[in-house]
Amino acid sequence: MPNQSAANAGHSHVFLGADHARSERRTWWVIWLCGAMMAVEITGGWLFGSIALVADGLHMSTHAGALLLAALAYRYARRHTDDPRFSFGTGKLGDLAGFSSALILAMIALLIGYEAVSRFFAPVPIHFAEAIPIACLGLAVNIGSALILAGGGHHHDHGHNHNHNHGGHAHHDHDEMRRIETDAGTLLLEVFEDGEPPRFRLHTESGPALMADGVSVETVRPDGTRQNFIMADRGGYLESVGEIPEPHEFTANLATSGKTYPLVFEEHEHAEGAAARDNNMRAAIVHVAADAAVSVLVIIGLLLARIFGWLWMDPMVGIVGAFVIANWAIGLIRDTAGILLDMTPDKTMQEKIREVIEADGDRVADLHLWRLGPGHLGAIMSITTTQARSISYYRGRLERFKSISHLTIEVDGP
Repeated sequence: MPNQSAANAGHSHVFLGADHARSERRTWWVIWLCGAMMAVEITGGWLFGSIALVADGLHMSTHAGALLLAALAYRYARRHTDDPRFSFGTGKLGDLAGFSSALILAMIALLIGYEAVSRFFAPVPIHFAEAIPIACLGLAVNIGSALILAGGGHHHDHGHNHNHNHGGHAHHDHDEMRRIETDAGTLLLEVFEDGEPPRFRLHTESGPALMADGVSVETVRPDGTRQNFIMADRGGYLESVGEIPEPHEFTANLATSGKTYPLVFEEHEHAEGAAARDNNMRAAIVHVAADAAVSVLVIIGLLLARIFGWLWMDPMVGIVGAFVIANWAIGLIRDTAGILLDMTPDKTMQEKIREVIEADGDRVADLHLWRLGPGHLGAIMSITTTQARSISYYRGRLERFKSISHLTIEVDGP
């Protein structure tokens, strides 16, 4: 086997986020809300001679425009998932839209800062009776928009699986439920931890309830560590008295009715942080949050200016708002640019991949990990080995990394 390589053949190149369709719908809802607000403000300002209303309506149009960019990116990515021109799918389109939105946000911050500084040197009269209600109305619209977008946040649905984050470590999914065919019927053993410390639970799929006497579970971990769990009757199911320590990667030997059934539980590694984040939705939320933050600052500044006569507070809060928006824009630009340039999105996962392959004496000569879309990673690796091992062997070793959606392996061995 001097040099063999293989990639995933005939597999899907749909690398969109898990909540892509929901996020797209919610973005369109916010666009319609902002569009209606924009039309009301511009029409009202035109009819009642309020330049402040017209100005805020025009400002809302830039807000709606940025969200439109996000919505169109969602739509285009969805409609072109099977377009062969995109070698690795359209999952990165959201990152491109997020990068573009971040640039727009940075320019808005510069304009706000410029206008605020200008008003320090050339103050303009403030119409408090109009400005304060408009700012409050804008805040209400932004809060409503944020609630709609937040409702499309990322959710997981893995049946009996649960996501966890222990001590800042990566998220894992566990193959929680195991079916055991016995002479007395089918049993179900699971690691249950839905808002509770993890414990074994043993159910019967049908038939009479189990008796705790003579039932136990012994875990054997990869390093040979053993731990025995006594089962207690909880009314309808049996539950282990002791908690199961992390990680949940072991062979569980279930002893019941004088027989022992070995059951393998494995950890599934999932991407987190920058590797899993939907930057298109993040950009939309940042636009809404930035607008809301500015509205709050404007309301505070206008109230202080009106009560105490501190007219300088209006441009001052403008400068503060510009800095806040600029900071968010820079963070978004940095993260999306890293993805567009194929920077390693999850260094912890990269090291774990290397550890898994090299645990049996092989050597990872080269490893590239990049993001294909929210929660989807691509990996290319070159492995040097002295053993006669096939590519399917290494694919099996890497099955725990569920976020690797496209894998290419080259093996240099005997």
